[in-house]
Amino acid sequence: MSIKIMGATAGTVASKLMEIGAIKLDHQKPFTWSSGWKSPVYCDNRLSLSYPHVRSYIKRCLVQAIQDNFKEVDAIVGVATAGVPQGALVAEELGLPFAYVRPKPKDHGMENLIEGKINKGDRVVLVEDLVSTGGSSLKAATALRDAGAKVSGMVAIFTYGFETAEKNFEKEKVELVCLSDFNHLLQEALQQKFITDDQLTYIKAWRLDPANWK
Repeated sequence: MSIKIMGATAGTVASKLMEIGAIKLDHQKPFTWSSGWKSPVYCDNRLSLSYPHVRSYIKRCLVQAIQDNFKEVDAIVGVATAGVPQGALVAEELGLPFAYVRPKPKDHGMENLIEGKINKGDRVVLVEDLVSTGGSSLKAATALRDAGAKVSGMVAIFTYGFETAEKNFEKEKVELVCLSDFNHLLQEALQQKFITDDQLTYIKAWRLDPANWK
């Protein structure tokens, strides 16, 4: 089960995210991820929410990805935190119930891990904004399965396309459909002269071994 990229949207989504600064490329001053990895790429798709034209476009693309790939859906579920607003927009467009999965249960009240009503047997599609290794996304899928839901799959705005992610999604038998990815980002960046050919080669090397890239 491989990760599917929506070819019809991949270039445009990458272009729009670069246009508003949601995706940044800097080969001279790498960004530091929370994992400690150094990266020439930084992606914060939450910025798209502040740009109505981009927000609406991404919403429509996510809706189309769900309609094209998952025929029977009972509910949309966001992956906290960044997948929550995107998922709510999609659920509203589709007229479906919405819920979201926390990174960990609340430490008070009902101690919920899943917020919202999900019934046993519900066919759900998860919405995520960004997939790197897939760890947090797949924890959400596990929580839903433990609650008795049937995870039809997941849609996301962007993926780095790490081999680790593909293996993780295949292992957990979760189909992932993404609007855009690292390869389309680099194509758009080169075409729009955000980077040169030499910089392209340098940045590509990062994805092969991100933990040790310098």
